[in-house]
Amino acid sequence: ARLQLYQVHAVTEGTDAQATVSVRLEEDGNIATGESANTDTVVASAKAYVNALNRLIVRRGRVGEGADAKEISYKDLA
Repeated sequence: ARLQLYQVHAVTEGTDAQATVSVRLEEDGNIATGESANTDTVVASAKAYVNALNRLIVRRGRVGEGADAKEISYKDLA
């Protein structure tokens, strides 16, 4: 998948500020977006990216009965 968009916005202020991350991915003409919010920008980024990847997997039609594709969870990144 190709990264088309990566945006980070601060929702709150201060050292424990909440960041919202938006990601847009493209693969073979399919476009998927993912969003996440966290006080850790890296965590929010990873969750948003995985969210977008999961949407791409669904659009490929690989998730469902008899599918060999696995839905990715941000917990798998730990």
